[in-house]
Amino acid sequence: MANETHTSILAPLAEKSLLLDIANVQQKKLVAVGERGHILLSNDGNHWQQVVAPTQATLTSVFFINELVGWAVGHDTTILKTTNGGNNWKVQYSNPDLEKPLLDVVFKDPFHGVAVGAYGQFLRTIDGGKTWLSEFHEEFLHEEDKAFLEELKIEDEEAYFDERESILPHFNRIISDGRTTYLVGEVGLIAKSNDLGLTWEVFDEIYRGSFFDLSRTHEGNLIVAGLRGHVFRSLKNGSPWVARETNTTALLNSIVLSDEGRIFILGNNGVILESKDDGNTYSLRPQPDGKSLIAGVWFNNRIVAVSDVGIKNISMNSSGFNY
Repeated sequence: MANETHTSILAPLAEKSLLLDIANVQQKKLVAVGERGHILLSNDGNHWQQVVAPTQATLTSVFFINELVGWAVGHDTTILKTTNGGNNWKVQYSNPDLEKPLLDVVFKDPFHGVAVGAYGQFLRTIDGGKTWLSEFHEEFLHEEDKAFLEELKIEDEEAYFDERESILPHFNRIISDGRTTYLVGEVGLIAKSNDLGLTWEVFDEIYRGSFFDLSRTHEGNLIVAGLRGHVFRSLKNGSPWVARETNTTALLNSIVLSDEGRIFILGNNGVILESKDDGNTYSLRPQPDGKSLIAGVWFNNRIVAVSDVGIKNISMNSSGFNY
């Protein structure tokens, strides 16, 4: 459902504006997205060019399935697609009336993908985004909420559908890991699926706060990060999640794996955690300016991150970080 849209405004300082996600496109190109429909491209991480987007909605996430084809999602339930490496974008879906942002998008191939967001919003496409259909995943309801909805459906069907729109937790991040898809979100939500989210297995609750990213480590273990500096690690999917010490209470946003085996976790207040032992222990490496690091990628032997003040290039030397 595509509504009337407005193109983004080309801004001289776009690369210093609020940016919310960044994609590393096959180690050849970076694509960053953020407020007011800003989309920025770079071949080196240092020089950035803004391209026109067919929206002024804040864009929260960007994902590329190959060198040419990618999607960006954001506020107003907006979904954009590019087929030429990010130079041009088209609106595939927009529904401002919902007043719900999409927060992440992932594809397993050029045709099959899902977009997720606030209040359990879940959209699926099987045709590369030509059509998107909404799904309601009751696997994520607590038992008391299930009973409440079933009762409400009998008593007042209109109220039932209204309640369904806001009863699920926010889905903050969806991650493709080979044949497995992981989902993390509010109220300690961690789940996995082997069919791109048609059905989900919900992990036992390990923490009541929100999670914002999950990643498989170099050695095949899992780490998840979220509110108040919480990081948990699971060995080979089989063992319980174990809390790891981080020495911070900052909100942790993004997990970045380097080429040579290190793990970095980026957070608010300029927090960077570094692990050299596959996510078992962490050193706290705060960034001098204290700005929030919202997402990042490993590119040309450094972290390229997005923040509330735009692009940041962060290199490591033996004494810490250079900016």
